[in-house]
Amino acid sequence: MENAKRWLDASLSPRERAEALLKELTIEEKLAQLTGVFAFPGKEDRMAAFMKNGIGQISTLEFRNIPSYEKAAAWQRQLQQIVMDASRLHIPAVFHMEGLCGPLMQGGVSFPSGIARGASFHPETEEEIGRIVSRQELSCGITQILAPVLDISRDPRMGRTCEPYSEDGTLAAELGAAYTRGIQTNEQDGRRAESVAKHFLGFHTSQGGIHGANAQIDDAMLREQFAKPFEAAVRESGLRGVMPCYCSLNGLPVHASEKLLTGLLREELGFDGVVVSDYGGADNAHKVQNIGESMADLGYLCLSAGMDVELPMPSAYSAELAGKFNKGEADMMVLDRAVLRALEAKFRMGLFEHPFALDGEALKAAYIRQTDRNVTLQSARESIVLLKNDGALPLTGKTKKIALIGPHAKNARFFFGGYTEVSMVEACRAAMNSMAGVSGSLDKVSEMKRVPGTNVQSDESEEFQSILPWLYPDCRNLYEELAARMPETEIVTAKGYPIFGEDESDFAEALELAKDADVILLTLGGKNGSGSVATMGEGVDGTDINLPKAQDAFIRAAKALGKPLIGVHLDGRPISSDVADAELDAILECWSPAECGAEAIADVLTGKINPSGKLPVSVARSAGQVPVWYNHVNGSEWHQARSIGFQDYVDMPHTPRYEFGFGLSYTTFAYSDLSISADSVSPDGSVTVSARITNTGAVAGTEIVQLYLRDEYASRMRPVKELAGFARLALQPGESKTVRFNVAASQTAFYIGEKNWLVEKGKIGVQLGASSEDIRLSGSFRVAENAVICGKNRALWARADIE
Repeated sequence: MENAKRWLDASLSPRERAEALLKELTIEEKLAQLTGVFAFPGKEDRMAAFMKNGIGQISTLEFRNIPSYEKAAAWQRQLQQIVMDASRLHIPAVFHMEGLCGPLMQGGVSFPSGIARGASFHPETEEEIGRIVSRQELSCGITQILAPVLDISRDPRMGRTCEPYSEDGTLAAELGAAYTRGIQTNEQDGRRAESVAKHFLGFHTSQGGIHGANAQIDDAMLREQFAKPFEAAVRESGLRGVMPCYCSLNGLPVHASEKLLTGLLREELGFDGVVVSDYGGADNAHKVQNIGESMADLGYLCLSAGMDVELPMPSAYSAELAGKFNKGEADMMVLDRAVLRALEAKFRMGLFEHPFALDGEALKAAYIRQTDRNVTLQSARESIVLLKNDGALPLTGKTKKIALIGPHAKNARFFFGGYTEVSMVEACRAAMNSMAGVSGSLDKVSEMKRVPGTNVQSDESEEFQSILPWLYPDCRNLYEELAARMPETEIVTAKGYPIFGEDESDFAEALELAKDADVILLTLGGKNGSGSVATMGEGVDGTDINLPKAQDAFIRAAKALGKPLIGVHLDGRPISSDVADAELDAILECWSPAECGAEAIADVLTGKINPSGKLPVSVARSAGQVPVWYNHVNGSEWHQARSIGFQDYVDMPHTPRYEFGFGLSYTTFAYSDLSISADSVSPDGSVTVSARITNTGAVAGTEIVQLYLRDEYASRMRPVKELAGFARLALQPGESKTVRFNVAASQTAFYIGEKNWLVEKGKIGVQLGASSEDIRLSGSFRVAENAVICGKNRALWARADIE
């Protein structure tokens, strides 16, 4: 078969087909395969100007505004035909879409935020979420899904705190690998989806908590914590895509860092897929971070570094860059390397044989499945964390009157956080855009109605109120859900206070309603979303991580009524409030629970579901304490030596408000019978750590058993402890189960430079507990001798068996 047709032979491997097709492409056609185009309905003719040589990818962000998923699928088929007709060789485009919380299309299932799902400590649920997202997006012709978010979250000031799973590399690694596996195991009508993990690397330690700012992270920390989730997704689940972060790392934009995109990602972590830019990431590296003498120079730097595809539109990978290759000023091997990766991905995805979205009954059958809602409900239930309970929960059936106070009480849109379909549609209507890489109109700013005394746009207009009934007409707010659940209970409601600021003008009405209630439920927090209507989200950072001042003030005023006070917190960062800690009788951390939020919250409030969530982050007392995380090195944070200084700040403790892994239950659990299978282990060996867990309370519950390891003494400073594994145990009253962790000695390895890791001789402490601070059992084993190993050969977490 002549080469011109060899790439059409489906019996060949994706690499062989890509190599054959690459030989047929001109320089301009090659660069076209490394760029995308932002699709706008009705602007197809304008888009065609960017596709005269074909195109690599199509951004589907505007699918959010298409009236139905059927019309979105039809538009995909139209756009794909335009792309293939424009390409001399009829090369189809990759259609990509966000996938953090579900499809950005009407009728798609919406899932809780990333940090909420981190609180579940449940990889099996996460894998099922990945499968659902993949199936729905594939049915509409989308084969590249921009998720999971594998950032390590260590600064709650950053507005995108809602997106990552955790501050801990092990938890993020296991959940992220599960999600990636769910995305990439789906095959539908000959097409396969590929996951793009983001944001590589160190994004959530940017200076000042400011989106896209520089981050300073040493090589060891970078590999041991921040790179670990990406490594797990590669090694455990065959991750096929990576997106760099906007920030610079140690002074070099990640989009242009060969050290990170080739040296670390490919050579050390073993990644062999496609690196796609964040939206405008390359453009930002030149115009904001001032790298490259020209945009074309920056483009060649990015291409040489290992950034394969520029999204969403060509800027650095432009005609000017093509000129450099045509003139021999740039190495053609660099271009061919990236094009080969991009083409191979298209062949892996099955696009050449199956480029179009499904249609008719096949589309409906793939997109709509009633069982999907059960998964998002389960995820929302598992994500809720009980932070305090002085006997106020669960609510009893004897409660005659409940006062439900707060701006979220009758507005279910607060259940939907950033990167949900709801928040994306809201962003289109906001006066100001906050999404990086996406241009937004500012012509509404002058007429923007604000939350009193703040710069946050009020979303109480009819335009915003109409969004949820359009997208999720059956989604109840908390008031509606409780009224349906508790028909014998009178439920009164009032706004009470705003989502931001200090305005107390609605206090009087709410307090009047509450004075005769048996229980007062307070919905607390801000608005996790996008644009000027949000108090946190992408590009919406803040210096105050505590409750709004008006909400603290109302808690104090309501306390004077002498009634049980229950706080239900809804937001993208965890609740942090001295007043709430002191005055509330119970606190539920509910995050952004999505379309089943009201049902999940009501389940926990009424005791139908026993809360099992655990905090995936340490909760700082104020922004002045940041950064605070549990696995800091010895002699740091609240483990500072007494001889060096005071044990606390002059105005607050060094310890976090709530520690990593913390979460209460309506029952109690006892830990017993710790067993460690060996006193000593070789560097390539392993030990079994087991214990018996018993439900000692009166109701069924699920305990998340957490295993921590501690290198007691080492040749370099090591963390005070590190999560090594975890397991969810569902137990009936009086029931016991045994959990066994297989702990490899290589899990204790630390990075020593030059791609080498050291499993060091010495004592390793073993801790089992209900949180990073609530340790119930402890022991130790010894590593018998030193061994230097390759990072790819170390175990990433301890796998658990339950019986």
